[in-house]
Amino acid sequence: MDNNKKLAFGKKNYRLMLLGIVVLILGFTLMTMDKEQYGFGLLGLTVGPVVVMAGFIIQFFAIFAKSKETK
Repeated sequence: MDNNKKLAFGKKNYRLMLLGIVVLILGFTLMTMDKEQYGFGLLGLTVGPVVVMAGFIIQFFAIFAKSKETK
């Protein structure tokens, strides 16, 4: 067995993934904080979904970012 197995992603990738997860949680939390009925206010329809989309975009870049450690 090879003891020098490398992880699939580098440290930069994992940090970006963690940041993306935090942004996703923040976006979903913002959507639940909307006081309008059925979430039809500004937080539920505009701000929250934009933050969630930003979290998914960060995740996309975290997966496809080149790391100096993985070659």
